Amino acid sequence: MAGDDLSPAENAILIVLMAEAREILNTELTAVYGLDVRKPSRDKLGRKQYVASRKSGRTYALQLDDKGWVHVQEELNFRSNGSTAQAAAVSAVLTSLRDRVLDRSGCESFAELFALSDVRGPASVPDLRRRIIGTYDALKDEPRGWVSLTRLRLCFADVPRAALDDALRQVSREPGVTLAPQSNQKVLTEADHDAALHIGGQDKHVLSMGV
Repeated sequence: MAGDDLSPAENAILIVLMAEAREILNTELTAVYGLDVRKPSRDKLGRKQYVASRKSGRTYALQLDDKGWVHVQEELNFRSNGSTAQAAAVSAVLTSLRDRVLDRSGCESFAELFALSDVRGPASVPDLRRRIIGTYDALKDEPRGWVSLTRLRLCFADVPRAALDDALRQVSREPGVTLAPQSNQKVLTEADHDAALHIGGQDKHVLSMGV
């Protein structure tokens, strides 16, 4: 779509949402960061599936979406008239995060690096079950909330697909754990289809756990 390249301000919104790694009200973004995500930018970021938003009272709650987590690891444009130095500083920090900090941290993605709690589990115990539970707990928005397998898999880039699939199947048999298809199939992206787990003749896209 013409004009759909993100502006420096819109890329800045993504970086702030990455750093927050949670759902945050637009009023809080304005108060803390001076960012006001207005309708044109909110609609564009939602259309590109970079940001998920929902009405919350008189404002909107926003959160970095699956494709947004992927996009923030790419080269982003922060250069605008009169802000060359600021753009260079932000770009330098992101390049360092991507090329140096990720390697040293043991994380495989910004989604894992910025999770609000450790999603990797004890390094000395390669226990996928425990790691899945920890990852789910870090990514869920509310108790027993749904987490897409697309988001979950971003935190397991170091694990072979077959091994993670087997672990998810085993976890799904435990009490309080549900793997389900996305209720609205029309919203599924190519990434969602790729991340799905086929069980019982159905593709499962979302996970809920009573942790």
